[in-house]
Amino acid sequence: MDKEMAITSDTVKVVPLKYFYFVLKRVMDVLISFVGILCLLPLILFVKVLYICSGDFHSIFYRQKRLGKHGKEIRIFKFRTMVVNAEEILADWLKNNPEKRKEYLRDRKIDHDPRITKVGNFLRKTSLDEFPQFLNIFIGDMSLIGPRPVVPDEVKKYGKQKNKFLSLRPGLTGYWASHGRSNISYKERIKMELYYIDHCGILLDLKIVFKTFIAVFKKDGAK
Repeated sequence: MDKEMAITSDTVKVVPLKYFYFVLKRVMDVLISFVGILCLLPLILFVKVLYICSGDFHSIFYRQKRLGKHGKEIRIFKFRTMVVNAEEILADWLKNNPEKRKEYLRDRKIDHDPRITKVGNFLRKTSLDEFPQFLNIFIGDMSLIGPRPVVPDEVKKYGKQKNKFLSLRPGLTGYWASHGRSNISYKERIKMELYYIDHCGILLDLKIVFKTFIAVFKKDGAK
């Protein structure tokens, strides 16, 4: 057996030890996501009641097009945190706020986002809105830990590093997601996501899990 084998022609070389890591990672993804799905069932009822009490009777789920491993198009599950006509509201808001439009196109985020519902704000602050992605992990579109999935237009920001960024399954959490998230510029985010791809391993994953729990508890960077 060759000592080194490539995932793709555009990614870094991977030694056999890395293959053991990726196999173990997938096994853990299946086991942990199965437990997560069991926990998701009562959470669905809880979120639905919150929305009904707020006068919102629309679906509590939202599926968004993102890019998975090797650029495969996937649909990630989330609890809906925005109003139903969010795209129209965003278009109007950006049209009337040209300076904020530049900020949004640069960082893909808005301070005091007018689209977010009161229930959605709670879900984001507690990171519960991401919980349905255990379904994506179970079916293999995502991993527990990896670069956060991006929308198709967003991957252009990675330039020549695009293929490296897409060489791993996107994660429910990751190096960037556990280190401040919305408090970090997009340029810095790119560096952090690529750092994880170059250094991913069991010890780094354990560190990310620990940092994620701390970040969620402190609501660090959650918007």
